[in-house]
Amino acid sequence: MVVAAALLLLIVNLWTIAIFWQDKRAARAGARRVAEANLLTLALIGGSPGALLARRWFRHKTRKEPFSTRLLLIVALQIGATFGLAAFTLLS
Repeated sequence: MVVAAALLLLIVNLWTIAIFWQDKRAARAGARRVAEANLLTLALIGGSPGALLARRWFRHKTRKEPFSTRLLLIVALQIGATFGLAAFTLLS
């Protein structure tokens, strides 16, 4: 079960990186862009590490507000949920 979850997270993060790269290419070409809601949804479903890496690697969406704040809020919520789940697991 843990291996399946880790594999799923890896796939979501690779997918997130690919979509950020696609959006960066579209931005440079003046083509149709990926909706910010889609990028944030990918982060929300587990792709936040990939989103943070992609922002740095591609220098994409690094100064865009409120996107940056929303992404960091998702990351903070996920970190809090992870610590909460770990504490619950240890205490039960």
